[in-house]
Amino acid sequence: PPAMLRDEDTEADFQRFLRRVDDVTNLLQGLKSPDSAVQEKAIAEAEKRLREQGASREEEEEEESRTTVNRTLINTSVRAFPSEIKAGLSSDGFLAALEKDAKERAQRRRRNEQLANALKEKGNKAFRAGDFALAIQRYSEGLEKLRDKQELYTNRAQAYLKLHEYEKAISDCEWALKCNKNCLKAYFLMGKAHLALQHFTESRQCYEKMLQIDPQKENLFKDCVNEARLEEKRLREEQRAERELQAGSVAAVSIQELLQRISSPGHHILYYTGAIRLLAEVVNSCTEQTFFRTNNGFSILRNETVRGAFCAESKSPAEVELCVSLLLLWQAACAGNEENQRLLLAQPEVGAQLPELLSSGTAQIQRETLALISLYSEHESGRRLLVRQDLSRWLQILMAFVKCTDARADSAMNILSDLIGEERFQTQCRAMFSTGVLPLFTQLLVCARQVEQAALARALGVLGSLCADVGLRAQLAQSRECWQACLELLDGCPDASSPGYQQCVFAVLGLMMNLLLESNGTIQDFAVPISGRCLALLNHRDGRIVTRAIGVLSRVLPASPSAVEEVVKGGVVKKMLKFLKAGGQLTSSYAIKTLSICTKSSRRAQEELLKGDKRFQVLLGLLQSGDELTVGNAAFCLSQCLLLPGAASSLLGSSVVQLLLRQAGGDALRTSVQQNSAIALGRLCVAEPRHIHQLRKLNGLAILNSSMKYVHSS
Repeated sequence: PPAMLRDEDTEADFQRFLRRVDDVTNLLQGLKSPDSAVQEKAIAEAEKRLREQGASREEEEEEESRTTVNRTLINTSVRAFPSEIKAGLSSDGFLAALEKDAKERAQRRRRNEQLANALKEKGNKAFRAGDFALAIQRYSEGLEKLRDKQELYTNRAQAYLKLHEYEKAISDCEWALKCNKNCLKAYFLMGKAHLALQHFTESRQCYEKMLQIDPQKENLFKDCVNEARLEEKRLREEQRAERELQAGSVAAVSIQELLQRISSPGHHILYYTGAIRLLAEVVNSCTEQTFFRTNNGFSILRNETVRGAFCAESKSPAEVELCVSLLLLWQAACAGNEENQRLLLAQPEVGAQLPELLSSGTAQIQRETLALISLYSEHESGRRLLVRQDLSRWLQILMAFVKCTDARADSAMNILSDLIGEERFQTQCRAMFSTGVLPLFTQLLVCARQVEQAALARALGVLGSLCADVGLRAQLAQSRECWQACLELLDGCPDASSPGYQQCVFAVLGLMMNLLLESNGTIQDFAVPISGRCLALLNHRDGRIVTRAIGVLSRVLPASPSAVEEVVKGGVVKKMLKFLKAGGQLTSSYAIKTLSICTKSSRRAQEELLKGDKRFQVLLGLLQSGDELTVGNAAFCLSQCLLLPGAASSLLGSSVVQLLLRQAGGDALRTSVQQNSAIALGRLCVAEPRHIHQLRKLNGLAILNSSMKYVHSS
């Protein structure tokens, strides 16, 4: 809760005011009471109050105009009522007078509220224009009209914050909380003011209160608490550095001298390069990083020669050397230091030049730029700083490093992997995706044998993760060039057995699975070649690749009856049965899904399944799976095969009735489990009535009767 207001007299006055409002509310309720005793007592209390207030009527009216609250006060103008009551005025007349007075006060409040709102808007306009003093004046004038208007207090507090008048901001936030104890903005601004005053405990308490009021503000809470943590950490570091400076630290003196040399104008570029290199060697601990920061080390770009070399589009060898030296210095200054990382990216030239340095074509500059960015991307706090920059070109720029044959490719993919989970990065990727990223990506896939294949596999994984964004996934899934490039990669290359190529195949299959969550004409057009490539991969020795190939089949086959026909001709039923007998849970779920698609539209698939799975032992085993999707697809396959002559008879003496009955009458979350099981049970008994005897023994006729609607509809 907020601390007590600093003006004790004002605080006491405010509390008395609230008590008086409550007393008047109770008095009005008493006057309206149907109980005559309660009503007489209320009249007597009203007489007493009116006598006490009569002497100070004018003073009270003036106070009222300054301290209106959304309650009703008794107007002392009715002090003649007691004698009138004695003369015969009824309590109803007295109550009517009070109600009239309340209406008049409500009208005055509405007028004051209109004036206060108008002044608030004037204050907001001044605030937006950056005239914070004028904004404060307008908000204050509004509060003279309506003292209990919460928005005026919080708006004025925000203006006080801009002028660094933190105590006044806190006071206004406390007043806002008097008006509305759940005012989020008041706690937020008060937390900021306490933080500016280095009241870290009080600041965190304000943010915690904000989260209690609205748990949906967890991200804002985390940002605020993190800001407070960093500020407290910064203060401790600078206090420790100051103590070492006072103790005569050699490093502190060296850093000061080197920074002074760099800031002095008129020297040759090599002079600055040497000084920056020396400085990078000195800054190798947290305390020295603090010395660098407190001695304005991040203002180094104010030197025209240094800034010119750093920002030059086409750099001379000397400018390249200086730029590399700068990057090494910033790595030393920012490694593990969140405050220094923040300050570096706060320099406009740095944020603007990072993408230019990455695409500069100079390997040494690129290498050190990637190393600097990695310091940020490896940690959540650093990623938050990065995504505040314009990263719209970064996906394209970083993905281009796949063409490199050295460590730059791996560094770039590490950064992409770190950033890809950030929502703001995903959002920024949309801007250049179709025009920049997609053409580059398809080019990389087509040229898989000429690029760093391990890095390409990671790039494929990054794009697969991007497919969580529905818009980006739809763009990729619509691209004929993308699908063609994926197929070309699956066609193999001279070193198709290399680990790097296997990684690429595994990654591209994962990407294809994600893209197949979409449904469009392009996928229909490519369904036959896609399914053909996947069928060929079922003989691969890498089980992970086989599992993903089956997964792609399970998603692409629904798009094309022709694709189903081709894979059935290619022996897919026999292969799926093989995997169902030996595969793990994920492989089995994909395989039974593939079989269900094939048996749905292909009689040949049904016949091959009946022939290959004697007495349906594989399907009956799957009906006992703990995975509902697998059970539902197994029941569907069985129901399709029961359309074949002799299929139902082959199941006599098996546990099929019991298994289907359990699933049809069960409580699976997926209704398809009950429906498919009921259909299979109904078809079983229709095709072979002797199964009904077993159904009777299990008291399952009621379930069978209810399942007939599924049989008829199917």
